[in-house]
Amino acid sequence: MSDLPRKAITRTAKLAALPLGFAGRATWGLGKRIGGRPAEIVAREVQQRTAEQMFKVLGELKGGAMKLGQAMSVFESALPEEIARPYRAALTKLQEAAPPMPTRTVHTALEQRLGPEWRELFSEFDDKPAAAASIGQVHRAVWHDGRTVAVKVQYPGAGEALLSDLNQLSRFARVLGPLVPGLDIKPLIAELRDRVSEELDYELEAEAQRIHAEEYADDPDVLVPRVVHHSDQVLITEWMEGIPLSEVIADGTPEQRDRAGQLLARFLFSGAHRTGLLHADPHPGNFRLLTGDAPEGPAEKWKLGVLDFGSMDRLPGGLPEPVGIALRMALEGDAQGVYELMRGEGFVKPTIELDPDALLDFLLPMLEPAQVDEFTFERQWLRRQAARVADRRSPVYELGNQLNLPPSYLLIHRVCLSTIGVLCQLGAEVRLRNELEDWVPGFAEQYQDEADEAEEATEAEPEAEAEGADGAAAEVVETVEVVEAVEAVKAVKKAPEKKAEASA
Repeated sequence: MSDLPRKAITRTAKLAALPLGFAGRATWGLGKRIGGRPAEIVAREVQQRTAEQMFKVLGELKGGAMKLGQAMSVFESALPEEIARPYRAALTKLQEAAPPMPTRTVHTALEQRLGPEWRELFSEFDDKPAAAASIGQVHRAVWHDGRTVAVKVQYPGAGEALLSDLNQLSRFARVLGPLVPGLDIKPLIAELRDRVSEELDYELEAEAQRIHAEEYADDPDVLVPRVVHHSDQVLITEWMEGIPLSEVIADGTPEQRDRAGQLLARFLFSGAHRTGLLHADPHPGNFRLLTGDAPEGPAEKWKLGVLDFGSMDRLPGGLPEPVGIALRMALEGDAQGVYELMRGEGFVKPTIELDPDALLDFLLPMLEPAQVDEFTFERQWLRRQAARVADRRSPVYELGNQLNLPPSYLLIHRVCLSTIGVLCQLGAEVRLRNELEDWVPGFAEQYQDEADEAEEATEAEPEAEAEGADGAAAEVVETVEVVEAVEAVKAVKKAPEKKAEASA
């Protein structure tokens, strides 16, 4: 591949090959079954070939096609194992790698963005890409001041390709459904398309990364590389070593999985609270587990490294308080309160009437991770949830279809679902409730009230003691004053007697 394919007709033909190829393989599989081969073996071969073609096409095209592949990859945990297995390896590859851009193209882009003397900015520059993503690839280099840096270069024509891909993919959304059963692809594509301009603007990404790097500069749990230099299509940041989260998912120890999962949840919820920005692209390729000088542990010394701040949701007040309040009321069993709040926020349209108890029954199984002190996220648990809401014969399915997702919650919803998907891929044991209490406004209200009452009681005790001490002191002073007054009166009465005795 000499360059990012940019001609719309070429890209459209490649994208069209996905659903057509799927249909063709299904026909081929039917023929094999008629020929006597076992249906299970044939189905597995069809799924494997589909997965391989998906990776080949989405990976080669990069742009919006690869962006969709990355977004889809975090949902594989929800698929039945017999369907998920063939896709897992292919989709995971999209999180970390893609066919590289030619060296000549990279050099031309750097010359255009950094100037003809761009090489003087670096002591070293590795032409072999260290990583590739949907709209750019990363090279390792040494900045002129000696710092090891990551140089992200945007693919030429990435903007045009991104929009073209997503427009074409939206046309094929219904046909692409069988590639990941149970995932509604059309709104996912629409949401990705809405964020195109932000992801293409490296200056905007640099600003978001600076904000996070400053906020987490001294954080014991999260590390964000500092921005070194940037232009509109080149972003240079400090280099960050670490174990890619995709490797932790594939081969990590239980300690690595649990620590990575806990820190991922912590970053998701704390980031919006601390920076007013929500990292909106939580696929494993954007995170590293940093073991530093303690590779054997203890796990408390390991950090989460965070990359790629191109897709952000701006939340100046942090996560919306109604989210926390609704979660708390649901866990308390307040069906009517949850219903009224969700109606007020637009999750239930004015024309729809729902049974509050049925709504609570719909929500509670999905809130199980917040009901306990520690929860082990597993693929089996997520599959049960996906099957429960996707069963067309179930009342749960009908109720779910009556709910509405307000635009202001769309990205928050996708980020939370994606993060849960990654946690299930990790199989991590996570204290999610702790993170909700610490960072989500409204969730810990009852706990805060109890804490405030305890604090007030603690403060009242010394005050009461002080008041008691002051009262006792006042009584002593008052007693002394009375005694002194009585003695003074006695002295006055005795004065004439003493005077007469003296005269005699």
